[in-house]
Amino acid sequence: MTYAIYHVPGVKIGVTNNIKYRVEEQQGYSEDEYEILEMSDDIDYISKRELYLQERHGYRVDRQLYKNLFNNNFVKLNNMDINVTEMTTTFPCPVNKLKGQLMDNIGMDWDTEAGPVIITEASIKWIMKNVKSSQYTNGRCYVYNKAFARWFDNNSIITRVEDCDTTCDDCGDNIFNCIREWADERGLYDKGDPKTQYIKLMEEAGEVGRAILKEDTDEIIDGIGDMVVVLTNLAELHGITIEECIQEAYNVISRRTGKMINGTFVKDN
Repeated sequence: MTYAIYHVPGVKIGVTNNIKYRVEEQQGYSEDEYEILEMSDDIDYISKRELYLQERHGYRVDRQLYKNLFNNNFVKLNNMDINVTEMTTTFPCPVNKLKGQLMDNIGMDWDTEAGPVIITEASIKWIMKNVKSSQYTNGRCYVYNKAFARWFDNNSIITRVEDCDTTCDDCGDNIFNCIREWADERGLYDKGDPKTQYIKLMEEAGEVGRAILKEDTDEIIDGIGDMVVVLTNLAELHGITIEECIQEAYNVISRRTGKMINGTFVKDN
């Protein structure tokens, strides 16, 4: 098997054995947005070389060698040893006891082949919704790493702001700054496309609609939050801020008069 060290300038250096899937399909980069630094069949060499290049070029250095992601890798949390393999993360407890174990380990993180993940209140909700019981024993359960890492990458802004209010120092007195910093770190403003952000906004709106029909409050919260994140980024891609948009809208509606008809506010002509 051949392994490649790839470089997304200004974003990251990583390793994969499938460039098309890992970098283009999963991470969304086109061929002209990344370069292959080295290739080798020696997983030991490529694993050590990745860390060296990450440090040399000033990127985040992975906490473990790439090769370890393909072997059984036990990660010690406070109360339990989780088993991280290429495909799954397995927890040493039945599903009905998992939430309590995870709540005791909020803030713990580990790497998967698909990317890093962290235990937060938001990610616990995702885990509990997607966890599966082991087919070999009821005393273990697991989640798929690719799905978990993809959800986490799309929603990791939540881990930055779920304990934050509008005067949080990390957010520079503005929660929208957290969102913009998160997006900027991922190259969204350098390489993002307003058209794809609009499509994502429509997808999130559809999720909110389905959640309303199901009367699922948690999903409504997640959906509205996701829409705000997308709108923040969409505004930034057009050289404006979400705060400006909100202020302009409020300036208009604050002077508007009308009345409620069949559950909808209808403005006066």
